Amino acid sequence: MPSPPGGFEVPLWRALTVFRLASLAYVCALAVRDADRYAHPYAVGALILLMIAWTGATTIGYARPAWRRWPLLLADLGLVVAIVLATPWVVGRTALTHGVPTLGVAWMAGPVLAWAVSGGRRRGTVAALLVAGADLATRERIGQSSFTGVILMLLAGVVVGHVARLAASAEERLQRAVELEAATRERERLARGIHDSVLQVLALVQRRGADLPGEAGELARLAGEQEAALRALIAGTSPAAASLPDGGEAVDLRTLLGRYASAAVALSAPATPVPLPRRVAGELAAATGAALDNVGRHAGGRAWVLIEDEGATVTVSIRDEGPGIPDGRLDEAAAQGRLGVTQSIRGRVADVGGTVRIVSAPEAGTEIELSVPRSPR
Repeated sequence: MPSPPGGFEVPLWRALTVFRLASLAYVCALAVRDADRYAHPYAVGALILLMIAWTGATTIGYARPAWRRWPLLLADLGLVVAIVLATPWVVGRTALTHGVPTLGVAWMAGPVLAWAVSGGRRRGTVAALLVAGADLATRERIGQSSFTGVILMLLAGVVVGHVARLAASAEERLQRAVELEAATRERERLARGIHDSVLQVLALVQRRGADLPGEAGELARLAGEQEAALRALIAGTSPAAASLPDGGEAVDLRTLLGRYASAAVALSAPATPVPLPRRVAGELAAATGAALDNVGRHAGGRAWVLIEDEGATVTVSIRDEGPGIPDGRLDEAAAQGRLGVTQSIRGRVADVGGTVRIVSAPEAGTEIELSVPRSPR
């Protein structure tokens, strides 16, 4: 995968340009020193001029992120391999046997480094093997020194590719951190504005209307609930990650049920997290919400929610001080197609292997116990 332009990889591309210029200068110095030993010195001169021109072309090409693509990478590798393969003819077998260096020398590592910077370790390794294979093909005898060059080429491709991938990863993480910081600052700005306006109004409505009868009291209760929900939203409250004993993904049930806490709903929970599998916690929280909706519609007044962590099971109790549920009322509601308790509460809990117990008596309020296992069945 091509590397994203700019960022932390820019110094690597600049370092590659410096390497190619320095290695080209070394090649030119060797060519001047060994000019009288070459089999075809004019051909060597022509290849040197080609190497100079190509070094200039790649310096310009790799400086532009849009050009760091396969056409330039393949052309770079192909030209270097061709120059390496031409070495036995232009330099001569005799000169090579007597220790004259191949024409490419260090300059032929240029495309290896370019491939490594653009694509990481794997791409750098492929380029190194191709260039090293071409270099070995030019030699009549392969000795320890020949393999030393191959190993150095492979190490260059692997190490530079690894550094390039680390740079790209660091750039991505930095970008995410910058975006998160910007989002946090925007959230804080909005929170200040909401706190100075909407939340204060909702709190005022809740306080002034809490003791009023009829619809005014109901509006006050709803205002209190919305104030609590809005405070949780602007505070960035979300299901906190936790760990199960078996290492599975979990959320803290306290956080999910915390959004229901308000002036009319008192929530009691353990001081430590209550981790549950995400699906189990979600269904239990939804069933709790459905039960509280029933309290608001039929019982009015306050409700109490208690979370109990019993190890293998977790129980949530919802209690109110309403008129209670008359005997047979739930069966009658189900027969009429009103399935709030049957589906929204019992159905959700049963889906995750839990049980529901409802205790109610006329004028004595209602208590609903939702128990679920720690692991879904």
